[in-house]
Amino acid sequence: MDFSQALQDKIDRITENWIEAVRADEKIETAKQIPYTSVRDSLPIVLQAMVTMLSQSEDSDIGKVIEESLDHGTVRAKQGYDAQEIAREYRLLRRVIFDALEPELVKGSGAEVSRAYRLIDSAIDEAIADCFQTYTQARFQELQELQNHLQLTNQELTRLVRASQENLSHLAHELKTPLTSIIGYSELFLRQRNSYPIRDSVPNLAHIDKVLSNGRRLLRLINDTLEISRYDAGRIKLQLSATNVRSAIGTVVEIIEPLAKEKNLEIVVECTPLLDQVMTDYLRLQQIITNLTSNAIRYTEAGTITIKTELLSDEQWSLCISDTGIGIASEDCDRIFQPYFRANSSLGSSIPDTTGLGLAIVVRLVNLLQGKIELVSEVGVGSSFTVIFPLELDGV
Repeated sequence: MDFSQALQDKIDRITENWIEAVRADEKIETAKQIPYTSVRDSLPIVLQAMVTMLSQSEDSDIGKVIEESLDHGTVRAKQGYDAQEIAREYRLLRRVIFDALEPELVKGSGAEVSRAYRLIDSAIDEAIADCFQTYTQARFQELQELQNHLQLTNQELTRLVRASQENLSHLAHELKTPLTSIIGYSELFLRQRNSYPIRDSVPNLAHIDKVLSNGRRLLRLINDTLEISRYDAGRIKLQLSATNVRSAIGTVVEIIEPLAKEKNLEIVVECTPLLDQVMTDYLRLQQIITNLTSNAIRYTEAGTITIKTELLSDEQWSLCISDTGIGIASEDCDRIFQPYFRANSSLGSSIPDTTGLGLAIVVRLVNLLQGKIELVSEVGVGSSFTVIFPLELDGV
């Protein structure tokens, strides 16, 4: 029996079933965050190559499988997949193909079925190996770019030595965890690389992912620390312009809304149309809105994030960002704007990717724009940060 025609007729069905299985798999989280066409990638072309391999007239079209699989690895790396997610995708593909061909396989002879299994398994195994090859190369390239970026910040880091002893102590504590992880996984990877081929070793790829994750965390911490250092040294210069506040908020919401959607949070914007010619630094205002809004999303598990502006008088306007999150204890409200301080520290790992510097940066930028910030919060109810700005800055 020739199984190539059966596979040809079921390419669309196999593709649909595979995408459904991938998106239903709780351990392939990345697939839920990208469009249908991105998940599908080059699968139909790989399946078409398998059709040729299964045909009675020709035993191999492995070149096309290799070509598409190499591209697939690069694409998955750019999409943010980790190594385990890719491995699970191919495991599901193998199952979906054989499930679809089961009615034809039960009718074939032992030799025919054995040949079909051998060719399909060979094609999938080759696809996995080649996919991991380019996936690893892409990850190494990202790691190299991250290393280059970190090297460029070395000169700025040197200036941090002049910071206060207390801040240096906090900084050393914050840097210790990601640096230890980067060193540990790098050493483990180097020890294992000679024993296991990289393209066949999922654990090695997982180690690279952890190095990159901790590297990115370290880079965020460095950038935030440098921002505070530049302010404290008086090296931030304002670039004033007539600013449409609603437009500035809209740009921030467009960028940050996917983070809210991941947690099923709604962002509500209530802007007065009167604030269309405010003299301020557009980028610094956006930075304040971004930090306060992302902070609200981070500490809110259900409900709404509200961004509201009001014209208070001929001289002042206000920006209020409120949430329905976990709230802040009254004893922490006075310390929340201090560098490296984290309220609700008892929550531990449930509050990810926070450097403890976001609000410290906000209060410095608010002062730079001659504003003042007020906080109202209740544990279990939510928090509201209100910033009052002048319509025009004095002496600038």
